[in-house]
Amino acid sequence: MADKKSRLHIPQPTARPGDKPDFSYLDLSPAGAVDKPSIDSRTRDIEYLSSGLVRVLDDDHQAVGPWDPDLDSGKLQIALRWMVLNRVFDKRMWQIQRQGRISFYMEALGEEAVSVGQGMALRPGDMCFPSYRNQALYMYRGMSLVDMMCQCLSNTRDMCKGRQLPIMYHSAKANMFSISGNLATQYPHAVGWAMASAIKGEDHIAASWLGDGATAEADFHHAITFAAVYQAPVILNVVNNQWAISTFQGVAGGERRPFAARGLGLGIPGIRVDGNDFLAIYATTLWAADRARRGGGPTLIELVTYRGGAHSTSDDPTKYRPKDEWQDFPLGDPVERLKQHLISLGHWSEEQHEKLEAELTEEVTAAWKEAQQYGTMTEGPFLDPSTMFDDIYAEVPHHLESQRRRMTKVEGVNGGGSDS
Repeated sequence: MADKKSRLHIPQPTARPGDKPDFSYLDLSPAGAVDKPSIDSRTRDIEYLSSGLVRVLDDDHQAVGPWDPDLDSGKLQIALRWMVLNRVFDKRMWQIQRQGRISFYMEALGEEAVSVGQGMALRPGDMCFPSYRNQALYMYRGMSLVDMMCQCLSNTRDMCKGRQLPIMYHSAKANMFSISGNLATQYPHAVGWAMASAIKGEDHIAASWLGDGATAEADFHHAITFAAVYQAPVILNVVNNQWAISTFQGVAGGERRPFAARGLGLGIPGIRVDGNDFLAIYATTLWAADRARRGGGPTLIELVTYRGGAHSTSDDPTKYRPKDEWQDFPLGDPVERLKQHLISLGHWSEEQHEKLEAELTEEVTAAWKEAQQYGTMTEGPFLDPSTMFDDIYAEVPHHLESQRRRMTKVEGVNGGGSDS
């Protein structure tokens, strides 16, 4: 037998620019084929959930199988509205960035069902630790479009007071933790919050989101270890949109086993779900939330979806993947699928959908006009620079107070504030 030498394996995507899109690596289950276990099932008895794919909507846009949440048409229309609003908002903000009116933006194109489906399955008292494509989650939980736009403008109404990158919103009122540019840091925070909720005897749970690439971060592994050991009431979501910036999801280990299986060795059940199927997302999240509230501990959910656009406004996806790859993604467009489901039920129409898009476009346009009144990158009013010394120390140290006085004095000599 010939000697064999070990070889370094470099994960590669199945298609590059100029190639025909190839999603043959995705293991897809037929809609309705995956059983729904009771919430008190042992992890060892439901390992199949981490390898199959929970799906409710079939190719004819009908809801089938045991995971069908049987939502009424009113709730489905509400969900569709939030998803369309997310898409319209993203389109407008992307255009605004391209016009040079904000410095940076990230859209959730193709991932709208994740935020809306999970947001509707959670309770208002649950704490969310989002990633940077959860715009619709903020919207659903009550944050105004104007406030989100003002944060991107870093103007006088910016909730972050100009101290954060655009799109890194937060809202204590909505129980939405600050988005962090340091990937995966929100996972340990979510687990810690959930542990505190359990200590206090509350039935509130935590939920967090990150991408497939961020599962390679140490914080991901620290978080699932603590969650497993202390049975924290938390839902840990991995949004597998196939690409971590320009790196294929296989580089993070996705070609070996599904991300949903990452917690099995620690006794955490994993569910792999169609991330473009609103009904499947809602149902699996509700299952995991009920399990957590009843003392069943954490659940790891992998949402299989696709990033329809660029990673951000500073990215060009045509450099690393086929230009038309999203159109060939086998799980389709989440907005279109929910729309067609409602049409098949007789509770929606193309005319109603066009009217909704027009209405939401007007809403977003009006919000942008209002947001600009609080200042832009080039026109006042501007944030007071002296606020950079606030919110750091309970009592501002003498050397910082000295710097503040000197800065204020220089501004006064130069004519002051926004004109300096």
